[in-house]
Amino acid sequence: MNIHEYQGKSILKRFGVGIQEGIVAETPEEAVEAAKLLQQQTGTGWWVVKAQIHAGGRGKGGGVKLAKSLDEVKEIAGKILGMTLVTPQTGPEGKFVRKILVAQDVYYPGAEPTKEFYMSVLLDRQTGRNIIIYTTEGGMDIEEVAHATPEKILREEIDPSVGLQGFQARKIAYNLGLTGEANKQMVKFVSALYKAYDSIDASQFEINPVLKTSDSKIIAVDAKVNLDENGLFRHPDILEMRDVTEEDATEVEAGEHNLNYVKLDGNIGCMVNGAGLAMATMDIIKLAGGDPANFLDVGGTADAARVEQAFRIILKDENVKAILVNIFGGIVRCDRVAQGIVDAYNNIGEIRVPIIVRLQGTNAVEAKRIIDESGLRVKSVILLQEAADSVKEVLA
Repeated sequence: MNIHEYQGKSILKRFGVGIQEGIVAETPEEAVEAAKLLQQQTGTGWWVVKAQIHAGGRGKGGGVKLAKSLDEVKEIAGKILGMTLVTPQTGPEGKFVRKILVAQDVYYPGAEPTKEFYMSVLLDRQTGRNIIIYTTEGGMDIEEVAHATPEKILREEIDPSVGLQGFQARKIAYNLGLTGEANKQMVKFVSALYKAYDSIDASQFEINPVLKTSDSKIIAVDAKVNLDENGLFRHPDILEMRDVTEEDATEVEAGEHNLNYVKLDGNIGCMVNGAGLAMATMDIIKLAGGDPANFLDVGGTADAARVEQAFRIILKDENVKAILVNIFGGIVRCDRVAQGIVDAYNNIGEIRVPIIVRLQGTNAVEAKRIIDESGLRVKSVILLQEAADSVKEVLA
């Protein structure tokens, strides 16, 4: 699960990480009031107005602007709120901006920024350990830094049995070229950042930039946070931060019906039980010359209601030219799945695309008979190769 910048910063602050202070707003009037309150709290005379969407590169798309007066705060807020912000990470369709963060200007007299760093904490799945990735080249696209100057990307691996050690935090501060008070502050920053990451079951904490000011403060100017959904049951307060308006509406609907669905860009809809079989099904579609339109795992209880809902979700995608159902009947009997397909088809009415059904496992023979005798626009096959050939026929 992703959360907004302002939410990520609130978590960081809770764990003692220094942050760029800010207040979220949903109207230009709220933005002005937020700016006034920030001025009272921090003494800032300029403000940074930031679009709050689940995507990076907001500045490049015009979603981050500096305001030097309250009138400019209101004007900029009015332009950003309600805009469709297109960034390198949103795709050409962009994202609609519903909220903004009015933040203090960290480039204030007497504490001018002297250096920007990049830092992230994430899981290295190859080693099964958390790592801290950091570089002196902050404020830039980390991908570009990694491509042009990979030697500047540094890594610190964390032993999960003991966690982040003090010498590791000091090593990071040293490698970033910091001395004196700035070094001490960076050690505290790294330690608090890792504690925040580890405590909330995050899968990534990315801070770009981490800012060092001339008075040796170390603060997070941005915060990109990804959370492991498997751990959210332990963090109901963070689960409440979920913003479904930032997610694909069809995926949200599927989740409400306990369906594992991910929309893709292809033309063949997939309905499968089990992630491994789903991957194999998408492979056979590719080999047949098609492209999967989705990943959809109906799970072990593929009853009529769930199958019907799965069909309805797949059919929301106008690019779908056919649907391939590939179910292995282990716990669930194939004849029950077949009857569920027939019932779902009748409940939905005429389905605009052909359906190819492959049911293997318990009572597979009975399942094929149910499909064949249904009189519906459904083709029953036995072998996976037959399913692939049927996909080719549809695409021909």
